[in-house]
Amino acid sequence: MGNVTRGTTNPNRMRRLDRWLTGTQAWRLRRAADPLVVDLGYGASPATAVELFERLSAVRTDVRLAGIEIEPERVRAAKALERAGLSFHVGGFEIPVPGQPVIVRAFNVLRQYEEADVEAIWALVRGRLGPGGLFIDGTCDEIGRRVTWVALDAGGPLSLGISMRFGGFALPSEIAERLPKALIHRNVPGERIHGFLQALDKAWLDAAPLAAFGNRQRWTAMCRSMLDGGWPVQDGPSRWRLGELTVGWDAVAPA
Repeated sequence: MGNVTRGTTNPNRMRRLDRWLTGTQAWRLRRAADPLVVDLGYGASPATAVELFERLSAVRTDVRLAGIEIEPERVRAAKALERAGLSFHVGGFEIPVPGQPVIVRAFNVLRQYEEADVEAIWALVRGRLGPGGLFIDGTCDEIGRRVTWVALDAGGPLSLGISMRFGGFALPSEIAERLPKALIHRNVPGERIHGFLQALDKAWLDAAPLAAFGNRQRWTAMCRSMLDGGWPVQDGPSRWRLGELTVGWDAVAPA
């Protein structure tokens, strides 16, 4: 189930999301009875699927990663890279592999669908998750310097994550152009995501005096200000220093 996407990708493009997975979400893989991970719609090149497999192998050596693409020629090209624990399959959102995945990553995939399609696709993939499983619907720029993702479990959306390269933006709201499909058309007055991005910009500008100490300190102060202001900011300084910010879904969900 699904449509053939443009398939554009670049090596190391997903590094920011993968860093979050191997950090804050590593417990899911460690606890899984079946360490199956799916990279859904990996694109014209399997490079990012191979990278995810190698990064997750550092968390759990018996991880199995299935790369899934709806375009058969892309799968045929990737078959040469198969090895123990790494395989490639033709398919779509139905995830046509045995088992219940603990992680499903779909990056720059749903962005190419209509907003009206998102809820049904989310529900389909969530229904395939194993116990403690996580589905990531994300978007990033061409070289992975601006990244956003929605994290969902079997019950629904949990959070919105953003990660930006320090020095690559003037205001954090510039991430708006890379929001996931469920949110990208909602960045207008009256929507929660708009209010969130406006609050981010204000906190960033208020932290301008810290710029002399570097953008890492300024970003950390911004995150702390958001948390103190009542936003459900998750994780803590160890993640904020990486240019990350994760916020509870209810704070940004479409109105």
